[in-house]
Amino acid sequence: MLALKNTLDAVFAAGAVPAEAGEFTKRAFLNGKIDLTQAESVAQIISAQGDAELKASFNALHGVLSDEINSVLSRLLDMSALMAAWVDYPDEEIPELSETELEATLKEAASKLKKLLDNYESGQTITCGVDTVIAGRPNAGKSSLMNMLSKTEKSIVTHIEGTTRDIVEDSVRLGDIVLHLKDTAGLRNSDDFVEAIGIEKAYNAIENAHLILAVFDLSQELSADDFNLIEKCSGKNAVAVINKTDLEAKMDASIIEKAFGSTVYISAKNNEGLEELSKAVYNLLGVADFDSNAPLLANLRQKQNCRRAYESICEAISGVQMGITFDAINVMIDSAADELLSLTGKKATTEVVNNIFSKFCVGK
Repeated sequence: MLALKNTLDAVFAAGAVPAEAGEFTKRAFLNGKIDLTQAESVAQIISAQGDAELKASFNALHGVLSDEINSVLSRLLDMSALMAAWVDYPDEEIPELSETELEATLKEAASKLKKLLDNYESGQTITCGVDTVIAGRPNAGKSSLMNMLSKTEKSIVTHIEGTTRDIVEDSVRLGDIVLHLKDTAGLRNSDDFVEAIGIEKAYNAIENAHLILAVFDLSQELSADDFNLIEKCSGKNAVAVINKTDLEAKMDASIIEKAFGSTVYISAKNNEGLEELSKAVYNLLGVADFDSNAPLLANLRQKQNCRRAYESICEAISGVQMGITFDAINVMIDSAADELLSLTGKKATTEVVNNIFSKFCVGK
């Protein structure tokens, strides 16, 4: 270690400086080798947690998103130049752009951006994972489900009600999706002060979850606590997980099936039903048909630029339909083009660029 320290001291004394976060990728961007979306994909490749996320990030690095954005941008800039020339030099023999042609081109551009925006949420599900709460009454099998998903004894499992009092967390892969799991205290009325705190935490977790795995005990009749959970899940992304199929059924499962859009049957004890649960989660979250080869907006910055560009193009389409002047429409088109130039980094501010690369690992 001393030899290494002395070597580094000598190198720094000679004028060398330590590499900053993302320095090599930043140099590639500043030298025009890659655009900003490709630079951001480097960090995504490093942090990828699943095959689909890794493939989507590699595609972004190879320019799949850049090509889609640039194809829209090219058409907008061509239209803008033609309209500006036609407005500024009316006496010149410049081909006139018809309103029909202009509207069709704008609608095509809007359609491409709308598709990117529509795919954003499913892409985020793949790339960022899903905040998932496992909820249910005591002894429904929540902790057993947690252990089944995590493939470890993450949560303590006993026959004693109220065993889980605080939230137990883990991140697990369910196919290409990462679930950020929270195993919560059993939902019931409790006079135990500590358990009551855990139950309150469980309700807060349910309120803020992106996905709820609502666990019910098939071997017991539905209780007031079960109906309370059904109510809490109303209007939320929730899969009803009917557990303990290895025991005699005493519950009227049809009530659960009517209350939830998605219901699966499992035996967490026997590790049965995981494939059905995976399919239900994929379908509920809208990622069953996720195409990792398609261009994908990777983060909120890209989405915001794309959203503003899309809105400006929609305004331009409305303007054409209302018959407003071409110079006014051109302002809207230029606004959309500026947003797309910012998205790819050709017009990004220094603050935006520095913020992006500050999140990289040292070097890279």
